Amino acid sequence: MISLQIKNTRDFMSKFLASDIFDKFLLDSAELKLGITYNIDGHVNKAFYSESDESELPAFDFSAWSEIRPKCFDLIKGKRTPLSFKFVMCTSPDKKNELLSSENFFEVKDQLSSFVFVIKYSEGHVVITTGAALSGFVLDKSYEKVWDDYIKSFLTEAQIDFDLDY
Repeated sequence: MISLQIKNTRDFMSKFLASDIFDKFLLDSAELKLGITYNIDGHVNKAFYSESDESELPAFDFSAWSEIRPKCFDLIKGKRTPLSFKFVMCTSPDKKNELLSSENFFEVKDQLSSFVFVIKYSEGHVVITTGAALSGFVLDKSYEKVWDDYIKSFLTEAQIDFDLDY
């Protein structure tokens, strides 16, 4: 698990909310503190979708960021800066399996529900913290380095500057 402080908040917010750079991730939850507080649960309510048309049913248990992003952007945009926000993002099961494709992670695959990262904004600063959602106990934590390296690489490719473990 690592914490990364984003160097340019304005640039990050533009890339996070107004571009498709983060669209391959899923939203677990969000809390936006503006004039009022908005809480978003990213879990998909499968009962809402028609049983007769499976094509309507989202592919994952969590909402695609690409679908939620415009709504969050509409809430945040404006003259006033949010007091704070927190987004809990995660990988798709396919991406998790891709990152754990090495034989070294055979035991971890079943215990690891998803790789996650938390984006927190307060007092003008954005911090990203990585983590993992586990359904059991795992002694070997080497999977964390794989995820941490992936997030650092992802941010670098997106030209998002950060300080490591600030």
